[in-house]
Amino acid sequence: MQTISLKTSIPGPKSQAFLARRKAAVPQGPFNIAPIFVERGDGVTVTDVDGNVLLDFSGGLGSLNLGHGNAKVVEAVTKQAQKFMHTCFHITQYEPYVALAEKLNAITPGKFAKKTLLVNSGAEAVENAVKIARYFTKRPGVVGFEHGFAGRTLLGMSLTSKVMPYKFGFGPFAPEVYRLPYPYEYRGEGADFHEFFHTHVDPKQVACVVMELVLGEGGFVVAPKKYVQALTKFCKENGILFIADEIQTGFGRTGKMFATEHYDFEPDLITMAKSLAGGMPVSAVTGRAEIMESVHVGGLGGTYGGNPLACVAALATIEEIERLNLPARAVKLGEKLRARMLDWQKRFPAVGDVRGLGAMMAVELVKDRKTKEPAKELNVGVVKRCVENGVILIYAGTHSNILRFLLPLIITDAQLDEGLDVIERQLAA
Repeated sequence: MQTISLKTSIPGPKSQAFLARRKAAVPQGPFNIAPIFVERGDGVTVTDVDGNVLLDFSGGLGSLNLGHGNAKVVEAVTKQAQKFMHTCFHITQYEPYVALAEKLNAITPGKFAKKTLLVNSGAEAVENAVKIARYFTKRPGVVGFEHGFAGRTLLGMSLTSKVMPYKFGFGPFAPEVYRLPYPYEYRGEGADFHEFFHTHVDPKQVACVVMELVLGEGGFVVAPKKYVQALTKFCKENGILFIADEIQTGFGRTGKMFATEHYDFEPDLITMAKSLAGGMPVSAVTGRAEIMESVHVGGLGGTYGGNPLACVAALATIEEIERLNLPARAVKLGEKLRARMLDWQKRFPAVGDVRGLGAMMAVELVKDRKTKEPAKELNVGVVKRCVENGVILIYAGTHSNILRFLLPLIITDAQLDEGLDVIERQLAA
């Protein structure tokens, strides 16, 4: 049974009317992939104001591993909203904040005592993890990675390694931020990190390394296990805290609850957001208790951090992810995605690389397989035509030449095949 149902062209007349209102009222800065306005979401679909039903392979930019409108999450938020929606945890406390902290302390990697701070967004989680690391180590330096993304705040932009659109015109940036070449095997980058600490910054001046074990915005490049283990060993030997950025990889996407579980090490701090709360805005920093506890009273927080609606949504989301065993489902989805993409690689010369971990899969499009010149225009065109034909997709990569898949993990095999058929037709075209 077909899921996609297009009653008008994309965008339809009602969406076009909203687009005109948006242009008059909203600045151009917030970018959009799909020129539609959504009326409702259900599972892996969105229905726009014109009645068009599209498959959502972007999952709210990775925030909807559990899909749109999960009944348990909606019920939890509704019940909490009927009690109270906000008090500010710094003023009067509430149990859902503590319960979520307890849950994250229990399920995140690391067999040691942990504590958790709740804030609002992925960028805030990274900012606070770095603050905590600097406070604990009494060192200024922060090391990120080329092709990495850490958000749109000042420190987030400073760590981010993509000028347009994230950094252009917004400098100067935060000091004492350094970037290692990411171990990007397809492009032969970042095979070793030792020279970096001779030429860029002394390790004794570095508070922390912030690493996405699978690049998100950078294009789903999977860090080799040996590299990660060597880097974490180096960090430990030099008193550098390792911050695992699980903002896009967390909560089942890679075939484990957290990507860190694939690498057999215990990070000092973990940042989480996106699929933590089924689409509600909350993020977290979980880490070793002695590190988290080191900051003075009043040094961490924010007015909306750990909002009670978001906390109960997160607790319900995690419970549903565990009940449905979505990490195992991600493994099966990844196998299907990889098989289909490898077939594309055989058939379409523009498909240069196929990669990913679990259901966090991507294809890199190139103009020439020998030179590996990025095919940005082709990729952007494929995404545009996919949306017009009922599949919402997003691109990624420093050169925007990578198709990334962040579909909800509750997708059926039939819906997956239907969406992949649409994408395949656009690649063939």
